[in-house]
Amino acid sequence: MSESREEYNRGGMIAFIFSMAFVFCFFIYIVAIHPGVELGEKVVDPTAVAQGTAEAAFDIATVKEPWVANEQVVAHGKKLFATNCAMCHGNEGKGDGPAGAGLNPKPRNLVEGKWTQGSGAIAHFKVVTNGIPGTSMASYAHFKVADRWALVQFIDSITQNKGSDKPEQVAEFAKTAK
Repeated sequence: MSESREEYNRGGMIAFIFSMAFVFCFFIYIVAIHPGVELGEKVVDPTAVAQGTAEAAFDIATVKEPWVANEQVVAHGKKLFATNCAMCHGNEGKGDGPAGAGLNPKPRNLVEGKWTQGSGAIAHFKVVTNGIPGTSMASYAHFKVADRWALVQFIDSITQNKGSDKPEQVAEFAKTAK
């Protein structure tokens, strides 16, 4: 009653062996013989500055008083802002960054400058260092002190609501700031 199905098994085994031989040969070709594909990509770090420019030579660590207004410090602060702050505060600091849309309360519009923690370099430095409890403004105390001052300098350069800190007060505060 039972029929022999030997021809079906033999055909399946031949197909299996052929498939495995093909896969094995293809694998050897890809790994050992094929030279690869040259895509012609030139990967460039977007935050890197071209060699030989004044910006490339600037090192924030060499600035003895980063709290004093300086174009190079502001430019360094702008780079830090673009990398670390623009996601929430927006590229121009108007509080319209893509990540800020989902935050409650919304990120501060730094251009308008309706400050809740006080205005001026000292207040801004404290906010950058400590964040604002109960909001999405995180602490950036892990940044070097000079980098935090650079951020403060940049914020001061874009805001319309400037603080009234006296340079002596800022200098005295800066000497104790960590």
